[in-house]
Amino acid sequence: MLESPPSPATEAPRLKGAALIADEVKRLPDRPGVYRMIGDDAEVLYVGKARSLKKRVIQYAQGRFHTQRIALMVDLTRSMEFVTTRTETDALLLEINLIKSLKPRFNVLLRDDKSFPEIVIRREHAAPQLRKHRGAHTIKGDYFGPFASAWAVNRTLNTLQKAFLLRSCSDSVYESRTRPCMLHQIRRCSAPCTGLVSLEDYNGLVDQAGAFLRGKSRAVVKTMSDEMQAASDEMEFERAARLRDRIRALASISQEQQINPETVDEADVFALHAEGGQACVQVFFFRAGQNWGNRAYFPRVDKSDEDPEIMAAFLGQFYDDKPIPKLILVNVEPAETELLAEAFALKGGRKVEIALPRRGEKCQLVDHALTNAREALGRKMAESSAQSKLLAGVCEAFGLEAPPERIEVYDNSHIMGTNAVGGMIVAGPEGFQKSQYRKFNIKGTDLTPGDDFGMMKEVLKRRFARLIKDEEAGDLDGAFKRPDLILIDGGQGQISAVLEVMADLGVDDIAVVGVAKGPDRDAGLERFFIPGKPYFMLEPKSPVLYYLQRLRDEAHRFAIGTHRAKRSAAALKNPLDEIDGVGPGRKRALLHAFGSARGVSRASVDDLLKVDGVSAPLAERIYGFFRKS
Repeated sequence: MLESPPSPATEAPRLKGAALIADEVKRLPDRPGVYRMIGDDAEVLYVGKARSLKKRVIQYAQGRFHTQRIALMVDLTRSMEFVTTRTETDALLLEINLIKSLKPRFNVLLRDDKSFPEIVIRREHAAPQLRKHRGAHTIKGDYFGPFASAWAVNRTLNTLQKAFLLRSCSDSVYESRTRPCMLHQIRRCSAPCTGLVSLEDYNGLVDQAGAFLRGKSRAVVKTMSDEMQAASDEMEFERAARLRDRIRALASISQEQQINPETVDEADVFALHAEGGQACVQVFFFRAGQNWGNRAYFPRVDKSDEDPEIMAAFLGQFYDDKPIPKLILVNVEPAETELLAEAFALKGGRKVEIALPRRGEKCQLVDHALTNAREALGRKMAESSAQSKLLAGVCEAFGLEAPPERIEVYDNSHIMGTNAVGGMIVAGPEGFQKSQYRKFNIKGTDLTPGDDFGMMKEVLKRRFARLIKDEEAGDLDGAFKRPDLILIDGGQGQISAVLEVMADLGVDDIAVVGVAKGPDRDAGLERFFIPGKPYFMLEPKSPVLYYLQRLRDEAHRFAIGTHRAKRSAAALKNPLDEIDGVGPGRKRALLHAFGSARGVSRASVDDLLKVDGVSAPLAERIYGFFRKS
């Protein structure tokens, strides 16, 4: 009788939850560091820092949790990762960086973290340029900010141009000018391009602008007042009048702003208001003794999160990629204030104070920010409630399984097929998510001009090919994550084209609805197309109908705006950009010599050779380019 082979040894069960954490603790050092709790599918659940990794992590293994949320987090943990650091301050900075990049589910998370615009005085040119800037400081120059919005920057730039007459034109335009531009005519520029002001005097104006933006406004105004009085005494009344207008421009900044603190030169003011599991942090920026605007943030929080924890997490993530002022005023003292201030000082290279004022002007600034935070959160909660009802109505109207969390709406824009673009907007429970909008330049060379079906196919193919790529890479929360509902501006033909693409890509499980305008394109008579069903209309004056009209109109606005921008860029494109060997320097020299691209096109080879940097082969190439037809 043959015996059956012995069964393989039973594999030891894989540890998870508190048991896994207890096992990890055995190997942890008593040193500062950062830990990550990881769930199924390598999802990062939580990132935390500790003065002692061993003492901090063992608390999770002991099972004594303050909230059910922490208990759930521990139960979902399938693995952990650790990084030791030299100090607890280093651990805090690393924790902040990891939270922003990994976006763990159980951490307080700063959302909608867009970069702030700034003003830069470019120092790369003999006549420095004044301009708006956003992003990394890659340009050599003096940076001033942050400003809360592009509107705040534009207002200040407008004032600075009136007061200091600094140029805002690009270097290529500056080099090609032969006479003053319109900005000089309306007294917004001193025209250094044509020598109406010497470079020495112009740089004096630049220094005055820099001093004003650094907070020395009184000294600047006094200097200008003395110059005005001297000009008046010398009977130079026209020059005195110009100085008077410049002083008035500077005074207008103080008159336009609601808050101009006398005791605060440079500070950021934060006020937190939390209610019903939601929170708002209102931020005000004060630089050079001026209010440079404010912005409301709505971080992702849980009902169990305490205000000091929310404030500490918010401040850390907020300043991860922004310049830190010397004073931070708050209405709630953040957890581990001293450690946070030490980390900011290490990052900023100077002492940073985090203060909770109790009286005086600083306290008034914080109270004003808190009032704005309460009002902003109240508006958001009211909007969220209305938005939830609308999404429930969309779910019922289209027979969806659940209210959609992500709606994508598509539209195309072109003129007889030229400068064709596709636009995608995104909406959800929090309204329009403009950071998720995307444009698609139509690239297909085999499309018939004006082929809307072909354009829509190309847009959807590129969009969902990206979705498949992201899902295969495990990126389920990126900008191109899977939508719950797709709205197409069009009828049955558009729907058929979309379904064909989605079937080819294997993503035909997403709900698709076509929105076609009614007879005579009347709003309110839209027809809705769902695959496999006859078209239908919604009740006139229905809130859901108005909501769907808003979505369609926003997609239309975005697509048309993108198309117009592309068309404008094409109109401004210089033919010299298409000539091989003509870079920015030679282009500038050619425009300076001949005044315009048309002037270059009329030049002979001998004339072209007289321009610095133009060799004989290049002169022949330029000459031939304009005569190739």
